Amino acid sequence: MCGIVGVLGSHEVAPQLVEALKRLEYRGYDSAGIATIQDGALRRRRAVGKLANLSDLLVHEPLSGKAGIGHTRWATHGAPTIDNAHPHRSGRVAVVHNGIIENYRELRAELAEKGIAHTTDTDTETIAHLVEDGLNRGLSPRDAAHETIARLTGAYALCFLFEGEEDLLIAARKGSPLAIGHGDGENFVGSDAIALAPMTNRITYLEEGDSAIITRNSVEIRDVNGQQIHREISTIRVDAARVDKSGYKHFMAKEIAEQPTVLNGALTHYIGRDGQITLPDPGLDFTQIDRLSLVACGTAYYACLVAKYWFEQVARIPVDVDVASEFRYREPPIPARTAALFVSQSGETADTLAALRFCTGKADKIVSVINVETSSIARESDLPLPILAGTEIGVASTKAFTCQLTVLAILALKAAKDRGEINDAQLAKHVADLRGLPGLMNHALGIDHACIDVSAKLAEARDILFLGRGAMYPLAHEGALKLKEISYIHAEAYASGELKHGPIALVDQSVPVIVMAPRDALFDKTVSNMQEVMARSGKVLLITDAKGFEEAGDGVWDHIIMPEIDPFLAPILYAVPAQLLAYHTAMAKGTDVDQPRNLAKSVTVE
Repeated sequence: MCGIVGVLGSHEVAPQLVEALKRLEYRGYDSAGIATIQDGALRRRRAVGKLANLSDLLVHEPLSGKAGIGHTRWATHGAPTIDNAHPHRSGRVAVVHNGIIENYRELRAELAEKGIAHTTDTDTETIAHLVEDGLNRGLSPRDAAHETIARLTGAYALCFLFEGEEDLLIAARKGSPLAIGHGDGENFVGSDAIALAPMTNRITYLEEGDSAIITRNSVEIRDVNGQQIHREISTIRVDAARVDKSGYKHFMAKEIAEQPTVLNGALTHYIGRDGQITLPDPGLDFTQIDRLSLVACGTAYYACLVAKYWFEQVARIPVDVDVASEFRYREPPIPARTAALFVSQSGETADTLAALRFCTGKADKIVSVINVETSSIARESDLPLPILAGTEIGVASTKAFTCQLTVLAILALKAAKDRGEINDAQLAKHVADLRGLPGLMNHALGIDHACIDVSAKLAEARDILFLGRGAMYPLAHEGALKLKEISYIHAEAYASGELKHGPIALVDQSVPVIVMAPRDALFDKTVSNMQEVMARSGKVLLITDAKGFEEAGDGVWDHIIMPEIDPFLAPILYAVPAQLLAYHTAMAKGTDVDQPRNLAKSVTVE
């Protein structure tokens, strides 16, 4: 969501702040701003819309100074306006904030009684006023900031800049990620290590409840109890922070094309040359697990729904799947011998992290499937399992989704082997199929031109239906989500067998119906449902393999031919047409593929 950056540098800081914010654009935003200390004076510039607008403003109204903070805002409290854009300022203090302050109304009323008026609709302005009030009462910047932070209820990542203090930043986090970058006579703050990569590769991740006093030559971190504490400095890989498009028009296109490579990396990481599945220490013994609870949001939730089929059918282990935003509020009982598994690309998804904390101490094992190995979810898990997708910039997840599925498939096979549900020969067959997946994925990318052609027609639709059976049902949901996210076309997914229980009323000549139907054990049933659509003049786009099209392709509106694949792995491969159809439909409509409206890459607020 919102992006935060702070710099105590040795050069003019405004260009560094803007460049760092550009590296955070993928998170989603609707306004941006920076503040600097110039000759001891605090000054700021803010603009609505893309960062190009802020850059243009800085050409005409430049800011000088070697200390500053910057922000990209994704609106929560208040519309995207210049007044509501960060940094927010009150007198001698400016602040940038990611998160939601839940008690801001009470704090605002208290300030109003003191005659302190608000000029914005945001919760963040209240933080600035509280700190300024502390300064007016004679508190030091450090004490005023800490007094304010102690009064905040909710989630936040904060970075403060003070007038007259050219060598001071104060940062704090609770519920939203924040990192400190270490330089040579320079120090930095960022909500994402990617933002800091051009300036340093030495990063300290603040833990929950931490605050930090930062100068150019020192970093003092205190924990939630106010005790000074040492946090490890990690060295990030330069390649992990690359954000270039490598010649592709969009990051999404690049990330779709990278899937064969990253899937191969994930397979190599978890499957040895001997064909055995190896998990990082401390591992997971599925003979000690009677039940799995899978929790996630968005695309990761659909990965969990696919995995439910795998774990139950192959490993014969019962699985519950929950949307993270609902999970902890229904306070589900967690029986003994339950493993709780959380899936999140960023590892910072607020609802998923809250669900993990609900399960901590209740579930026998906390497992996470994450892309960012230094994330909060990874650090708070007993067993973090990296998907090794590399940095994903496009808001609509592609390679992270297929890598999540791949790691979950491997985990399901390990569960099956541990529990004696498959033997060595069956495991070897599955492993061989997995190892062939990157090649099939590369082959599947060859459908690009077919997707371009049909997407031009899909772009004219107002409503689109997706159908699937078995593990292809959650894949249909993922296809509908992708289309909604970046083309803004209303799309819904249904289990094929549910069609005649209501959704068939939507079928007419104006509503394309996309049927995801590999030739598996449920193929004939899916085709039967497809025929019901065609009998009512519905326009069917059939996605199947060559044999499937030969058997059932007569009379369809259009088709896409996929490589043949073992049904167990079909959901991973069939993610490709779901992604390409969404991408090319968005291209045909001229929407912003990488940064669709109203969306954020990492949802770090509830």
